[in-house]
Amino acid sequence: MMGLMPREETRTTTPPPVRSSAAHDAGKPGGASTRVWTMRLLVLGIVLSALNLRPTITSLGALLEEVRDGLGMSGSVAGLLTSVPPLCFAAFGVMAPRLARRFTAGAVVCAGMAAIATGLIVRPYVGGTAGFLAGSALALMGIAVSNVLMPVIVKHWFPDRVGSMTGLYSMALALGTALAAAVTVPLTDALGGSWQTGLALWAGLAVAAVLPWLPFVRGRVTPPGAGEEAEAARTGGDGPAQAREPQVAATAEHAREEAPRLRMTRSRTAWALAVFFGLQATAAYITMGWMAQIFRDAGVPAGTAGLLLAVTMVMGVPLAFVIPRLATRLPHQGPIVLALGVCGLAGYAGLYLAPAAGAWAWAVLLGIANCAFPLALTMVGMRARTGPGVARLSAFAQSTGYLISIPGPLLVGVLYQHSGGWGLPIALMSALMIPQMAVGFLAGRDRTVEDEAAR
Repeated sequence: MMGLMPREETRTTTPPPVRSSAAHDAGKPGGASTRVWTMRLLVLGIVLSALNLRPTITSLGALLEEVRDGLGMSGSVAGLLTSVPPLCFAAFGVMAPRLARRFTAGAVVCAGMAAIATGLIVRPYVGGTAGFLAGSALALMGIAVSNVLMPVIVKHWFPDRVGSMTGLYSMALALGTALAAAVTVPLTDALGGSWQTGLALWAGLAVAAVLPWLPFVRGRVTPPGAGEEAEAARTGGDGPAQAREPQVAATAEHAREEAPRLRMTRSRTAWALAVFFGLQATAAYITMGWMAQIFRDAGVPAGTAGLLLAVTMVMGVPLAFVIPRLATRLPHQGPIVLALGVCGLAGYAGLYLAPAAGAWAWAVLLGIANCAFPLALTMVGMRARTGPGVARLSAFAQSTGYLISIPGPLLVGVLYQHSGGWGLPIALMSALMIPQMAVGFLAGRDRTVEDEAAR
């Protein structure tokens, strides 16, 4: 698969990728074959992991009414469920860089997939609302650490293919989102109609995602990026290996010392990227939670409204592969941010003026606007030069961003309930798109957080 992807230039200076012990054997007999299979296994792990990062949420949305009835859950608690995912992403995502430095990123993602599988199996059967929330939180914890570390792994192993691999990962994520929303109810009906079975069946996909990461669990326990610079030093000279050993030790020690000195709160680019991430997440959660209801209130049949939402989510599958690759070829990603924002504003205007008459057009436009997510992930990999920089920026941008996104869906619900219509909620969505475009334009400038966070 990787042989079919053209090499790309990214706008940041990146050291050579870290090699696993298998990759170090590439120069030995059979080593090249081992290296190829290692990379193929890694790509498979990235794709399967991405497929698992949203079914926990969207499968619940498809069966929310049945879950409420089965658990006797109040309307307020059910409404709170819409804010639990970003809250967990913010709370647990900050742990990811520290865990990766202690156990390696591959080991943490492997554990994250196991946590998703366990949470999905446990939550339907433990009984009671508290147990259901605890099982959901366990699965969301696995999603949170994997969310943060995926850009790190892409930068770490594919520094010259950041756009292609981010696009592949984002495309798989969008596919998993749409797949869970589309087939959970039919599969539940086919398996006897039990909502417990309908939710638990997605654990099988998470179990499958654990397997490709098992060979990456046992590796050198070093901070992200330390191995990169050590490897670069080890292979960078023409002299004997013994003469380069002090340089290897020095560069590895430099990498270990570099990470604590990076303070993301000092970087304007990091803040711009965090706010951009938060506002695009707000728009995405509002769309997933309320767009179908907007169409239904406009007279669109329930089945058609669900299909329109699926169209919006499916738009991310092809565009999530195209947009990151385009972004890595531009010195400034601001024009892409503005184009996506204009699509979002047009979609909101359509929902306000003619929600039923142009429903399919508005669904497509909002689906294009939601592709700000893969763009944000791509910029995380481009706005840092080193492995430690990517890890810290990813954790900061995603954790801060998900905190920002928590009030949005709840506020839309409050405005809808008190105004009795969708005028004020749509006005809020449109208003939030303006600062999203502004901070996204700033985050797209060609600079790195290392130059700002170390000042």
